[in-house]
Amino acid sequence: MSDELREKIAGEITLSEEPGRAIRKWREEFGISQYELADAMGVSHSVISDYESGRRKSPGVGVIRKMVDAFLRLDDANGSPVQSKYMPERKMECILAMDEFPQGIDDDLFIRTIAGRNINPMKTPKKRIYGYTIVDSLKAILSLSSQDYMKIYGWSVERALIFTDVHYGRSPMVAIRAHPLTPAMVVYQKPDQTDPLAIKLAEKEGIPLVTTDLSVEKLIDKMNALKEGK
Repeated sequence: MSDELREKIAGEITLSEEPGRAIRKWREEFGISQYELADAMGVSHSVISDYESGRRKSPGVGVIRKMVDAFLRLDDANGSPVQSKYMPERKMECILAMDEFPQGIDDDLFIRTIAGRNINPMKTPKKRIYGYTIVDSLKAILSLSSQDYMKIYGWSVERALIFTDVHYGRSPMVAIRAHPLTPAMVVYQKPDQTDPLAIKLAEKEGIPLVTTDLSVEKLIDKMNALKEGK
């Protein structure tokens, strides 16, 4: 998906009558200093300065490719804000699956269906689950702004947010705690272990915090079965 943006930037620099100005425009768009770009490309700072000022002739295809790769690599390290701006669909790469249930699913039935275990020691109010979203937690952390975060709730807040690629589980619960919307349930898929802070935050929010060892493919199968009333 980054290939489209890569081609856009490279094409604009290559075809520009003033390639140095185009380079500067994109460097500033990415919020990168000349020093940062030079370091990422493995060249001296004066090289970037000379290109932008026009003191050095237009860079060749190989240099432009190296420069654009540096732009995108540095943007990735910063959470991909520019790539998300130019490619809004990239923001939703973190959602692996998402659907609604025609009728609410009892939370105990939901937990049994996914062979889950509620690790929130506090008794929580009975809830019904009206949908689910399976989220790649690492991609969500890197790509979603607070406004984009609302998109993972679909049609109903009363849903299970199922997080994959969980190591300790602190970040998903911190994000939920900081957001005004609260899901009906949080599920960690195959966590390495669960941070006590995540459990404490689940207690404060009054929601079940569930772990499951099912694969993502199996979880989707189970969600489809619940939707069909099986």
